[in-house]
Amino acid sequence: MADSMFQQAIDFLNREADLLDHKAYADWLGLWERDGKYVVPVDTHETDFANTLNFAYDDHAMREMRVARLQSGESVSSEAQEGTVRSLSRFCLLDEDETSIHLRCAMFLSEVRLAKPLLYPANVEYRLTKTSEGLRLHTKVVRLINAGHHLNTVAFIF
Repeated sequence: MADSMFQQAIDFLNREADLLDHKAYADWLGLWERDGKYVVPVDTHETDFANTLNFAYDDHAMREMRVARLQSGESVSSEAQEGTVRSLSRFCLLDEDETSIHLRCAMFLSEVRLAKPLLYPANVEYRLTKTSEGLRLHTKVVRLINAGHHLNTVAFIF
C-alpha cells in the first residue's frame, strides 16, 4: 500500500529536521522552492510577516546567506554551539489540495552551548508543494513559545 500524502509529508519534515541537526545545509537548501519563505516571527500570533518584526524572514537569497554565515566559521554565535537535536510530534493536517499540503506540528529543539542544554519549544507550520520530483518546502513558520522572552544568541536554523 502506498504511503498517504500526509505520511510522505511527515517523512519529509523529519528528513528536514535530520538535515539541520547534522548541519547538512546544502541539502537543506535543496528542499526549498525558490520563492519559499522561512519565518520566525517575534509575535507568535502574527500572520502579516512582511510588515512586522521577525527573528527571521528569509527568501531564497537570505536562506543562502544564513547558511553561508553558519558554514563560514566566522560567526561568533556559532563558536560555542555544540549541536542541536530536534524532535517533531503532534502532526496535524491543516489543508491539502492538488498542489500543496499544509501541516502543523510541535517541535522541541534542544541545543547544547558551553555544556549547557537549552530548549526551544515551538509550533511549526509548513506548506509543502507537490512536484513531479516529490515534496518541496514552500513556507516554514516557526512560532517559538518563548519568543517574547530573552533568546540566547541563536546559531542554527530552527
